[in-house]
Order: sequence, then C-alpha cells, then structure tokens
Amino acid sequence: MDLNQHRPLDFLLSFDKARLQLDVIHGYLAKSYWSPGIPREVVERAIENSLCVGVYHQEKQVAFARLITDFATFAYLCDVFVLEESRGQGLSKWMLEALQAHPQLQGLRRWLLATRDAHSLYAQFGFTPLPSAEPFMQLHTPNAYQTAAFLDQK
Repeated sequence: MDLNQHRPLDFLLSFDKARLQLDVIHGYLAKSYWSPGIPREVVERAIENSLCVGVYHQEKQVAFARLITDFATFAYLCDVFVLEESRGQGLSKWMLEALQAHPQLQGLRRWLLATRDAHSLYAQFGFTPLPSAEPFMQLHTPNAYQTAAFLDQK
C-alpha cells in the first residue's frame, strides 16, 4: 500500500519514537476519557513498550496512536487521538493505514480495540463488534494510578 497517496498535505507520519513529543501525548491522554490523570512516567513506559506512530505538522505533533503487540499473533490499538485543530484531514485514517501496512504486523491473528465514539472510523478498516464478549474477561482497575501499589513504585 502506498501511504503517500493518502498523505494529507503538509503533514509527516513517522514510527520514529525519537520524534514523539511526550508533552503533547501526555497532555492529551491525561485529559482523555480513557486515561484521565495518567502520570507522565506511565505514558513514557507505555510508549517504550509499544509500537507508536505520530503525525507532525511543521515539527509539532498533532496526532498519535499506540499499538501493543507481540508482532506475531495479536495487537491492541489504543491511545489514538488527533488534536482538535488538525481533525477532519484524514490523519486518523492515515495512521490506521500505516499501522495495518506495517511489515512487522502482517499475518496477525487478532487486532483488538475499545472505543466509545469512533466505531464508524474503525469499521472502515475491517474492525467489527465482538460477536460475543463472553470469551473475553478483564481485570479493570480504573483508579490504578492512585493505588498504594502504584504509588510505592515511585
């Protein structure tokens, strides 16, 4: 897939973690509905252990997506965002195209994500609702960053 054919003008997409702007990423995620108050050091560790893609406009990061994967069978897409001033230009679609075309991600058995409000976006890329959530289980700790165990790590 030629990712440049869908490249929005004046934007750069990169998988280079050295380009990522942690202030932008943490600033967005800490206010998002899925990770409110997430500590900066948790975002740093998450990035370190994930495949990340960023989109930049004039050296400023304007979009981000993170993929947790073993590069063999499974990937979990998360932390996808486009800053307000850059929305409506196809940046989220561009990031998803780039991730799905990434050479190390070919042949995965399952991609998973959770979204509250972007189902139509992800459906364009082949994502469908789970036929049954019953096989899936979770251990959910919504206040994980306020627990004694987390605070003791610091």
